[in-house]
Amino acid sequence: MYEPSTRSSGTGAEQAAVPGRPWLMLALATVGFAVNFWAWALLSPLGPRFKDTLQLTSFQQSLLVAVPVVVGSLGRIPVGALTDRYGGRVMFPLVSTATVIPVLYLGLAGHSSLGALLAGGFFLGIGGTAFAVGVPFVNAWFPPRRRGLAIGIFGMGMGGTAISALTTVNLVKARGMADPFLLTAAVLLAYALIAALFLRDAPGRTVPDEALSRRLADTLRLGITWQASALYAVAFGGYVAFSVYLPTYLRTGYGLTQADAANRMAGFVLLAVAMRPVGGWLADRVGPVRVLGVALTVVVGGAVLQSFPPSLVPLGTLACLVMAAALGAASGAVFALVALLVPAGKVGSVTGVVGAAGGLGGFVPPLVMGSVYGATGSYALGLVLLAVVAAAALAFTGTGVRRTVVRRRPAEQAG
Repeated sequence: MYEPSTRSSGTGAEQAAVPGRPWLMLALATVGFAVNFWAWALLSPLGPRFKDTLQLTSFQQSLLVAVPVVVGSLGRIPVGALTDRYGGRVMFPLVSTATVIPVLYLGLAGHSSLGALLAGGFFLGIGGTAFAVGVPFVNAWFPPRRRGLAIGIFGMGMGGTAISALTTVNLVKARGMADPFLLTAAVLLAYALIAALFLRDAPGRTVPDEALSRRLADTLRLGITWQASALYAVAFGGYVAFSVYLPTYLRTGYGLTQADAANRMAGFVLLAVAMRPVGGWLADRVGPVRVLGVALTVVVGGAVLQSFPPSLVPLGTLACLVMAAALGAASGAVFALVALLVPAGKVGSVTGVVGAAGGLGGFVPPLVMGSVYGATGSYALGLVLLAVVAAAALAFTGTGVRRTVVRRRPAEQAG
């Protein structure tokens, strides 16, 4: 079935006055996303360590790494709406600076008890809201035909979780608990300063004048808000769930050391990160529905294979890596769908809701996996549930989402 491609809308973003400026802004936004996600993911690699030192249950460990995820996810709703109003030039430095406070607290004082870690993790969630700043910021700088690629490139900033995975455990072992947090805080402050000096909002960007509550209400009335939210809860939610829980899964299920598990999680993250712009680029050319269909089919197959479970080498590693690639590509395709169907002045608000759904999609699976393992001594049931959810998303993509996109064709031809 035909799926229309995006086309120019003649906005200020399409006729940016300074050659190369959109790509510079994209680069700065991507770095900001990565730095804030680095901070957002600081607790995940240390989950097994805290489990041993504080004698946590599997559920408590899962809760510890999930709290920043849910707070960062829900926070995207107001932050996305505020970005529509005030722009990324204001919001990127603000979010980055605010994230410094919980990072310093956790590194210097907040790691001695579960209660202190949960309190610090709650405010650490601020870093996760940076996603809702970057999408409308980048979207305004690029014409429709390039937004899938541009937002996919911006999405590579989720690789900040890989930076955390590769550095946090090693720094704690070599120099003590405070060092990774102090380093991250310094980088956040440096980025906030650079962003305040050099970030510029796109010329001619649409600035809404309605009240925040009115804009959020209008956003919730858009069908695409809920469709994209459902798909992103599976695509990005699956990525987040793996990135925060994979070290625990590999250590518990396969007996790997903490450092080895963290390094393998970093490989999963890097592949998903690399595939996100590929998913956006492909969605610009063949349509987001086709890309989502293929990606979700791969996730179903990978989850079923891993549920048996196979040996780690080669089948277990292969299953995890193909799911990483598929989840990354699907995440890029979802926001190509948003760029295609959402009015310019509502991109931030819609992004906030969709991003919240994605983060919440990542909050639930670690809790389920911890509970399932605690009850059965196996992760198989949790992986079967992932396959079922991905299959449902695949069916929804091929029906309701496809109809929404196809209805866009007459509107484009009329314009």
